[in-house]
Amino acid sequence: MLQHHSAEDRLRADIVRVCRRMHERGYVSGWAGNVSARLGDDRFLVTPSGVPKSDVEPDDLIVIDGRGAVVSAARGLRPTSEVPMHLCAYRRRPDVGAVVHAHPIHAVALSIAGDALARQYVPEAIVVLGPIAVTPYATPSTDENERVVDDVIAAHDAIVLRYHGSLTVGRDVDEAYLRLETLEHAAQVIAAVESLGGGPEIEASQVAKLVAQRATSIARRAAPAHLAEAPICLRQDAPLVRR
Repeated sequence: MLQHHSAEDRLRADIVRVCRRMHERGYVSGWAGNVSARLGDDRFLVTPSGVPKSDVEPDDLIVIDGRGAVVSAARGLRPTSEVPMHLCAYRRRPDVGAVVHAHPIHAVALSIAGDALARQYVPEAIVVLGPIAVTPYATPSTDENERVVDDVIAAHDAIVLRYHGSLTVGRDVDEAYLRLETLEHAAQVIAAVESLGGGPEIEASQVAKLVAQRATSIARRAAPAHLAEAPICLRQDAPLVRR
């Protein structure tokens, strides 16, 4: 007999698949990292606290509302402590359908070492990610994270929380996750180039072509125009303006 799966069942399966992949690729360790997705009107699916991403199961995912209150949870599980950061992204970005928070090693290391994430070495990162924001340090699992994310999320699909981790967003779970992969790949390339003494960045005229490609891609998705117009990277020493 054929089994019919609901949209929620499929979304739960997508989140679990991404959680497993994050662990397999080394983007999280221990109990770190969290994933969420829009489930419906004022409803979100989030990963639980205290369950390693390698072990999370579809039924472990928790339904919360836009205030972070638990709507349904199995076995007394609690939602990730980073819920405020996720909800901030959803409030500020109606186009966002999923949020992935991870701890990619090279991206975090570069955020500590200086402003190397601003280097224009990887064409795909410019097209796929657009601007990469690097926030000031914020204590994990506190409202400090929500505040620094709120400062930059409106114009960025990829954020590196200095000393801590990354936040990538997308229309769905797969896009948010693949942006994490692109972010860490770019960070690995940048780290390798810098370890060799640095090298010439992509010429400004060529960067402009890549920005145009990104703008075209965003226009096809009818995403907010400000994402195409944003600067390529917010350097760590750039002032953050509360919107």
